[in-house]
Amino acid sequence: MTRTAVINVVGLSESLLGPHTPRINAFRATGVLSRIEPAFPAVTCAAQSTYLTGLTPAQHGIVGNGWYNRELAEVQFWKQSNHIVAGKKIWETLRETNPGFTCAKMFWWYNMYSSADWSVTPCPMYPADGRKFFDIYAWPYSIREGIKRELGEFPFPAFWGPAAGVDSSRFAADAVSKWIAESAKWMERKFAPTLNLIYLPHLDYNLQRLGPGHPMIASDLKRIDAIIGDLIDFFAQQSVEVVLLSEYGISAVDTPMHLNRLFRERGWLTIKEERGLELLDCGASRVFAVADHQVAHVYVNDGALESEVRSLLENQTGIAEVWGAAEKKVHGLDHPRAGDLIAVADERAWFTYYYWLDDKCAPDFARTVDIHRKPGYDPVELFLDPKIPLVKAKIAWRLLQKKLGFRMLMDVIPLDASLVKGSHGRRPANPQEWPVLIAPRSNVSLRPAIHATEVFGALRAKVSGQL
Repeated sequence: MTRTAVINVVGLSESLLGPHTPRINAFRATGVLSRIEPAFPAVTCAAQSTYLTGLTPAQHGIVGNGWYNRELAEVQFWKQSNHIVAGKKIWETLRETNPGFTCAKMFWWYNMYSSADWSVTPCPMYPADGRKFFDIYAWPYSIREGIKRELGEFPFPAFWGPAAGVDSSRFAADAVSKWIAESAKWMERKFAPTLNLIYLPHLDYNLQRLGPGHPMIASDLKRIDAIIGDLIDFFAQQSVEVVLLSEYGISAVDTPMHLNRLFRERGWLTIKEERGLELLDCGASRVFAVADHQVAHVYVNDGALESEVRSLLENQTGIAEVWGAAEKKVHGLDHPRAGDLIAVADERAWFTYYYWLDDKCAPDFARTVDIHRKPGYDPVELFLDPKIPLVKAKIAWRLLQKKLGFRMLMDVIPLDASLVKGSHGRRPANPQEWPVLIAPRSNVSLRPAIHATEVFGALRAKVSGQL
């Protein structure tokens, strides 16, 4: 067995390697790099589940970061239970043949109730009075207080939202990835796992916010390169081999697509008014879309409309492909959780969840960071609304209200999807924007390009001492 640390550097691709990544470059020079033909959809939950099972979404069931639960008639995003991922996980496979094998899962997704030996993941607390407290979930429970006592509280506000990836009075831009890196070191010192799975999200934020060609990305590359270099040095001292990995690359975009508004104009959405604001009623809608970056699951509750819906989508500028049952099977996405139709955006387009036609009628959660209530992924949560005067003063006032025990709404997120400059989900036409796997040069069997389902075998071989 080869003790191994797999560092998941979110958003890393060959297109980003260069003068600002000297430590990654040096690691690559002494190792082997494989481009990964991306999982589809190339989003966090689907890609990670493919890597950790070796299966396609049709087999493991994770068809995106979220989907429509047909039984509950609810859109559900960013759930955390590992039980919803079908298939044998890599740590379970390795444990079968190596009884002494152990695994730590540090901030990879579907981290709750998994069979990994140790795990840490973000998980707020929600008291009955409506408040929200940032925290982490850890298993076994006993390590939660120990890791926070030594590292301090997890910088949750910088994990996602307008504070993510930017320097502020409270956090450095790379605070989250640094904390996770230190937590991985803590896990190594305490337990020395055979396999340490580490998630570093720093690049993800500004690559979406600003786009991969923005000059400020150089600073982000330098920061993540330093964190990775420090981890490589640390694990080398512990005789642990390192593998660098990414889930997807991020491409420049400039065209948001509003499928639900398109369906609403056709009379296919059902909208419920509550207190003067509009809510999408998925269960009563004839057709609606669950947007997830550059991929949208389109659910057709009225089957008689499927042909008409497909024709409408195929004639929309900004949509590259529309898949039905046959195409879903070819692409490994024919699972009951998937949409009846799958819309794939053009290279420079992405899908919003927006369904209202007048911003005055947008639901209250639209202007907040609320990853669970929104019926789709919303990268606009990375921005503060430029139309709000003295927006930081408003945030300070809201935080004071919260501290004093008052209910408050942190309504500072804009409703302007054109702000987003980077996205992912489809397979980039340029292989330089594909995710990568970089491993020590111990065996030439790692090909220059592998499919996402082959990452499982490569990691298993590395830990087994065969790669």
